[in-house]
Amino acid sequence: MSVQQQDLITSKEIYKKISKFIPDAEWKIHAPLIEKINRLKKEKNAIILAHNYQTPEIYHGVADIAADSLALAVEAAKTSAEKIILCGVHFMAETAKLMSPNKKVYLPDMQAGCSLASSITGKDVRLLKEKYPGVPVVSYVNTSADVKAETDICCTSANAVKVVESLNVDKVIFLPDQYLADYVSKKTKVKIISWKGTCIVHEQFTGKEIKEIKSQNPGIKIIAHPECPPDVIKASDFAGSTSGMVKYVKENQPKKVMLVTECSMSDNVEADNPNVSFIKPCNLCPYMKKIDLEKILDCLENENNEIVLDNKTIEAARKSVIRMTEIGR
Repeated sequence: MSVQQQDLITSKEIYKKISKFIPDAEWKIHAPLIEKINRLKKEKNAIILAHNYQTPEIYHGVADIAADSLALAVEAAKTSAEKIILCGVHFMAETAKLMSPNKKVYLPDMQAGCSLASSITGKDVRLLKEKYPGVPVVSYVNTSADVKAETDICCTSANAVKVVESLNVDKVIFLPDQYLADYVSKKTKVKIISWKGTCIVHEQFTGKEIKEIKSQNPGIKIIAHPECPPDVIKASDFAGSTSGMVKYVKENQPKKVMLVTECSMSDNVEADNPNVSFIKPCNLCPYMKKIDLEKILDCLENENNEIVLDNKTIEAARKSVIRMTEIGR
């Protein structure tokens, strides 16, 4: 069987899994791009890491590793590939570079930013440390390398509480998501000094909306991300990290569920759990949607949009990410 025949079969198998989310006419455009990408990444010894919020044709079609921020950071450090294509947003690509400083890391679109990451700078953190001398800084991984360089330890939504309590202190500076900070403060006795950052996807949900969906869908399970406002989390049946939400659906197999998060994540989880009915009044991340197959292929072919960080920043920022991965989930 030729390589082309193998790619064709693989393409058909992929589409069978995600055909519910992509029209046939659209798939005819995606399929040849997927085949080219999957061939070229092998030729160039490249690995594609994709976040859960990527669209199904990326998440199920070309990603070698598809996961949350913590898992992507760990995999970036473990890979033997010479090149890393990060299908996510800018801070994720920077984090991959921090974890694999000797590898080439690429982001298919350098404008794929993050509202949380842009809400705070390294200078802001330095000023906070002056205001609260001696108080350790815990930064959400959704931050720039400059912020991580001023940070004692990073965290994700999966291990935020565990990270805070690992420091064995009575208070921490927790940056930059104010809603995740509120969520953590209710799970620990450690005093949380927070910032006013928010995620443009999760801040749009409201508790009223969740209650209305519940009343319209008896028996539905509502699963919220900790980046959501407190009234949303209170109205939900379960609140957990990206990986925690995936695990909840996989293990509990509710008849009907709503994931209070980004739209593509619901599609990707549904593809892996065909017996679960998903209600999707979700919100799109405009930054994640800047990544598409054409840009991934261009990135592989021309090796453009490389993430470049100076050695001083890498050395300082890497420590905070390494500490996070050592804590685990």
